[in-house]
Amino acid sequence: MTALGNKQIMADNIAYYMKLKGIDRNQLCEDLDFKYSTVSEWLSANKYPRIDSIEKMANYFGVSKSKLIEKPEQSNLSGVIPKENIYQIPVFASVSAGFGAYASNDILEYIPMVIDNPYDADDTIGIRVRGDSMYPKIEDGDIIVVRKQDSVDSGDIAVLLLDGEEGLVKKVVYGETWIELHSFNPEYKTRRFENEEVLRLRVVGLVVGSYKRF
Repeated sequence: MTALGNKQIMADNIAYYMKLKGIDRNQLCEDLDFKYSTVSEWLSANKYPRIDSIEKMANYFGVSKSKLIEKPEQSNLSGVIPKENIYQIPVFASVSAGFGAYASNDILEYIPMVIDNPYDADDTIGIRVRGDSMYPKIEDGDIIVVRKQDSVDSGDIAVLLLDGEEGLVKKVVYGETWIELHSFNPEYKTRRFENEEVLRLRVVGLVVGSYKRF
């Protein structure tokens, strides 16, 4: 690959992540203490950033350096699904990061996701699961796709906060005065919260799918 090709790939990737983050070059320069003229050279594919600048941008965008340097893989979704229905959703390392006041460096990566309703895109995130309580349907290391909402139906798989701190991914079952949290893994007991104890739980999202890495 030619040097010009490398510069163009870098320029396209920087522009892509700027658009994804919703910033312009002025904001990028201000946040990372870059010169406007330098960034303009990068975006015009006239110059290639130094490695320390690439590292700063990678940390800022919440991606690996290779995401800025290498040509992006073509998603096989785009051939059969309208491009306007494919969104890059952020993936967080934990429930607390995904549903708190987070910064860009809380984002592990972005993954492509088909979302029919554009209004759902801003409320859809990914969370990397830790543990085996929902095995075999959801395994350790899988990414669950979550739509932010404060209520779910009985029988749904939900993301909840216990006592405002502990993040849980469980099947939720409602009774008249109680809520049960069920695991798929039979080694984990069902947890029941009765009467005033139900106030310890807060639903923060509905699990709408999962994304498995091979």
